[in-house]
Amino acid sequence: MTDTRTEALTVLRTLVGNETADFHEGQFEAIETLVDGRRRALVVQRTGWGKSAVYFVSTLLMRRRGAGPTVLVSPLLALMRDQIAAASRAGVRAVAINSTNPHEWAEVQQQLANDEVDVLLVSPERLNNPSFRDNQLPALINRIGMLVVDEAHCISDWGHDFRPDYRRLRELITTMPAGVPVLATTATANSRVVADVAAQLEGSAEAGAAEHGDTNGAGSDAGNRNSNGGTEVVTIRGPLARASLRLGVLRMPDARARLGWLLSHLAELPGSGIIYTLTVSAAEDTARLLRDSGLDVRAYTGKTDPQEREESEQALKDNTVKALVATSALGMGFDKPDLGFVVHLGAPSSPVAYYQQVGRAGRATDNADVLLMPGPEDEEIWKYFATSSMPDQDRAELVIAELTAAAASGNGTLSTPALEARVNLRRTPLELLLKVLDVDGAVARVQGGWVATGQSWVYDAERYAGVTAARRAEQQHMLDYERLPEGPAGCRMEFLQRALDDDTATPCGRCDNCAGTWFPTDIAADATTRATATLDRVGVPIEPRAQWPTGADRLGLPVRGRIAPDERATEGRALARLTDLGWGGTLRTLFAAGATDAPASPALIAACVRVLADWNWDDRPQAVVSMPSRSRPQLIASIAEGLAAAGKLPYLGQLSLTGAGPTGEPGGNSAYRLASVWGQFEWAGGTSGSDPAASDAAASDPKRSALPNGPVLLVDDLVDSRWTLAIAAKALREAGVDAVLPFALALRG
Repeated sequence: MTDTRTEALTVLRTLVGNETADFHEGQFEAIETLVDGRRRALVVQRTGWGKSAVYFVSTLLMRRRGAGPTVLVSPLLALMRDQIAAASRAGVRAVAINSTNPHEWAEVQQQLANDEVDVLLVSPERLNNPSFRDNQLPALINRIGMLVVDEAHCISDWGHDFRPDYRRLRELITTMPAGVPVLATTATANSRVVADVAAQLEGSAEAGAAEHGDTNGAGSDAGNRNSNGGTEVVTIRGPLARASLRLGVLRMPDARARLGWLLSHLAELPGSGIIYTLTVSAAEDTARLLRDSGLDVRAYTGKTDPQEREESEQALKDNTVKALVATSALGMGFDKPDLGFVVHLGAPSSPVAYYQQVGRAGRATDNADVLLMPGPEDEEIWKYFATSSMPDQDRAELVIAELTAAAASGNGTLSTPALEARVNLRRTPLELLLKVLDVDGAVARVQGGWVATGQSWVYDAERYAGVTAARRAEQQHMLDYERLPEGPAGCRMEFLQRALDDDTATPCGRCDNCAGTWFPTDIAADATTRATATLDRVGVPIEPRAQWPTGADRLGLPVRGRIAPDERATEGRALARLTDLGWGGTLRTLFAAGATDAPASPALIAACVRVLADWNWDDRPQAVVSMPSRSRPQLIASIAEGLAAAGKLPYLGQLSLTGAGPTGEPGGNSAYRLASVWGQFEWAGGTSGSDPAASDAAASDPKRSALPNGPVLLVDDLVDSRWTLAIAAKALREAGVDAVLPFALALRG
């Protein structure tokens, strides 16, 4: 053994508490590359291989040699918590700076000043926080001993989970002192992603363009500099097969059958595990059904309270729950070595993303079960998320133009809300676009907001078209995975390995195609009944708008601050969300592009009546009014008339459009959405939505035109921003209605 290997092995055995432990193939090669070679390494190894051991051992060896602390860039709070816990067990002093512990920042800074920190964990977004970037980061960079980039596939927009802030690491690397080693790790990267990540780590001029061959260790002696002026990256890539995983696919006709299967067989699955869903509402609905049936599960989504998330993670690790029903919010790096199973209700959009999630299971056990139950709604959900991280050229140029104009006028900094009022983008996609433009150098985040840098920006149409095409191809690969033929030629693990360009792939001998179906396919009769009841659940609250959006006055609207109580709607109801497992499927069909307008079916009207029956309003509505619609007049009028008949209420007809009616498209921000409907509705006595020829007669009918003294039920088809309902309610309130109770078929999202 070399002296470094002897020392590293001693540290490893101390870390894991095992005097006979030895390195997995590739682990010491990575450590040697970092500690002795002071080079840059990209490690692509399966989940559970021991990537954290590489950076913890390397950190302690570097610290013994007088190096400063390691900076570990980690993408998720859950992952940070696991990493800190693992470091503590290993005797590594690790601390974090993130959005959940600002009360600890001063103490962390003092510990850094006292050289009492071995590993500092930060998120990629923290690197561009103006205060941290300008005040703490420069001093930290001067002392940095090593940079570690965990879940490095996030660097690449060819990857399944691109994070724009990760690309900022390329700039950070160029500011570090010479000879500081860099380690990037991931378990989910195909060759295209590996090439892109390596180019980012090199700091080469053509990031993403170079092709990089793999090496099985520190062996590449191509030199420290490449032809583009960057630093050569050593890529250490191992086989990605997971011998502990038993993969299977169970195709069911609908959500009712999938939930029925879970009710019938969840208790039989080994240990505790994760049930993944594609949407928040599916996670919440599924968790509620399973809990109501006596199964100990919790929902875990991006909307779950952070403290509740942490408690749920610990409950799963302690095996005090059978499963977490989760979206992808529970993903990268979540560490429960004995996780017994992973079930998917709906398929992720690529084999790479799927491999990443199933990799949570069986990390330290001989066996773990992995079952995919795809749904007919999967492809529609994939399409929605496919291009969400890519900038739109027109809007990007508009953002730059607004920031440039602000600088020219002497107001060089615009906050995100102020910028939102100038461009028709919602807050979340606007913030994502700003991050992309920031990384591209066109804008910069400063204290108080954003500024234009004056650097030219060119929309990389070719790259984004390539990303779009690649994601479409990955979606097809996922469909191919679901339909692999029986027998070793259709081995599921081999397919996933090849999707990640692992040329060591061979049939696993364990999956349902290699060894035969290992999971039951029957569904208990009572389980189907309970699943049906859950899927048939109706009623989702529609929260009323109570505040005018920031920047509305800039668009010429005479409003700001709170909406006056006598102009507001009350809390409303929708039949269901478009993303719901139950009625969501019916509604997605109704609102699909090109769907024909037609009266609602009796079953749909009956479901709407049930929503009203369960609605605990303060005062019962006295009449029904509908929204005017240019695309679905028959649908809306039939729902309004059906509810009026069921409640023995007068149907007063629909509101009138003023002028051309609302403008704009779904997806814009609040100020622009409000502007598109401002003043576009009025009460003119009521018109017929289902029979336009009867409008004049309806308007002259006193039974239709007379507004009641009590509440009015206002019927619409699809609710998105809620500003249409807000302005329609304002028109009715101004016409003398005491209260407006909004009702819609569907709530988007």
